[in-house]
Amino acid sequence: MSTAQLVLTLAGLGAGLWVLHWIGQALTQLLEALAVIAAVFVTVWLVAKGLYRAARLLLRWWRTTLTTAAVVVWCSWLGWVSLVVTLAVIGTGLVVWRLARREVFEPWVGRHLRSWWQRWTRYAPRAARWFRACGLTVPDPDTGITVQVNPFRRTAIRPRPQARPDQLPRIESVRSGASWDEVRVRLVPGQTPEEYDQAARALAVARGVARCQVREIGPRLVSIDFQRRNLLTDPVPCTALAPLAAVAGESVDLRRVWSGRTEYGTDWHQSLAGGHTLYAGATGAGKGSFCWAPLVSIAPAIQDGLVRVSGIDPKGMELAYGRQVFHRYAVTSKDALALLDDLIEGMEARKTEFAGRLRAIPATREHPWELLEFDEIGALLRYIGDRKTREAITDRVAVLTTQGRALGYTVRGYVQEPTKDTVPVRELFPRRACLRVAAKSHVAMVLGDHAYDRGAWANRIGESDPGVAYLFGEGIREPLRVRSAWVPDQTIKELEQFVTGAPIPAAAGQVLALPAPAAPTVEPAGGVA
Repeated sequence: MSTAQLVLTLAGLGAGLWVLHWIGQALTQLLEALAVIAAVFVTVWLVAKGLYRAARLLLRWWRTTLTTAAVVVWCSWLGWVSLVVTLAVIGTGLVVWRLARREVFEPWVGRHLRSWWQRWTRYAPRAARWFRACGLTVPDPDTGITVQVNPFRRTAIRPRPQARPDQLPRIESVRSGASWDEVRVRLVPGQTPEEYDQAARALAVARGVARCQVREIGPRLVSIDFQRRNLLTDPVPCTALAPLAAVAGESVDLRRVWSGRTEYGTDWHQSLAGGHTLYAGATGAGKGSFCWAPLVSIAPAIQDGLVRVSGIDPKGMELAYGRQVFHRYAVTSKDALALLDDLIEGMEARKTEFAGRLRAIPATREHPWELLEFDEIGALLRYIGDRKTREAITDRVAVLTTQGRALGYTVRGYVQEPTKDTVPVRELFPRRACLRVAAKSHVAMVLGDHAYDRGAWANRIGESDPGVAYLFGEGIREPLRVRSAWVPDQTIKELEQFVTGAPIPAAAGQVLALPAPAAPTVEPAGGVA
């Protein structure tokens, strides 16, 4: 190679190295710029994400945020001693207010303080454990078993799943009333409200309460209600008849008749118009209270002729005690059939008179609302009388329950055994009430297939709680536990006098203690001298 070629070769190599060096510097500067941009971007992203999460938490727990901010500002400006003194004065004032005017304190302050206390001392720290124990989480799919092999041994390892926040239901809010806690829970993807219905009994045991009920609030929101206290342990007194003497029959609302109390401590009103009701319960469960309590409440309407009550009493005992209340009354199967025929005849007459004029007939003196009280309905539909008479009675009841709603007819039936064989027309009663029953299967027969899973535990009602029942059906989304007002025998006799226009006797006067009679003189044994 000549000298000239060597020089050219070295010059080319130098030029190439210079170009590579320049490219390297440019790439280095570009990468450094990209790294700075990435670092700034990541920093801004993390800061923004942190601020967003912090703001979200602050807004989500806004009460805690405002309280903490107020405490910090107070301590900074006035010191912690003044804060302690102020809190002591406020606490003392609240205690005095609660003791003096509890009915005012409870809705304004008490329920809010109790809700806050229950949430942060009971449900927030324990709910996650309850949900896991009751199977209300969404676990990861099974990843299988990993086997590790070495020259000395073989080891099988099953990875332990770690629960993530998105696998655990989240408590949205807690509302605590006088007897119930309402815990609203946000469901996680993969869950359904029916899973919580099936776990209601397990949740009640986990919480340590006797009753738990699940209500669906939204597509991903359910309310788990825990009953802390039973407000239906004491009998509920019925309506007093004396104040009803000044009430006009027209002012009685048949769609809102006071009948007792609910498990939430509120008044229970039921509708005697626009639907038929079937009451099922074992003997001694208190079905008589459900019959007489509404009749006492609508006594002015019965007296003024706006409501006409008929009674079918196969036992001849329950309704016979208030015989004068009933416009029609039957005991035997033949008399019951004649009574039902009379009702249907009147219904057909109304149908002919009002067809094409009205869709629903209002209660008037010319056309009063016909209320049929059918005690022990299963006896006449299944057991008493010949087969043709039983079938005829069944047909009449079916006609009344399918056509009587718009024509001003209401049927209320009472049965001990709610099977389909005993009450073939069971499905024609849109409203149901299940009192104490002997078997869990009876609850499903009366209230529906999923009523027990949703908290209608009628088979667990004690014998010491007559008049307690679960309601489910038309107008009621979740099972509701109620206790009907207790009507004593004296009130039934007063109801007879009220509806017939006879004066109601005043309350019994004071009972005076009379002196004990003198001891009889004991004569000596033997004959007359």
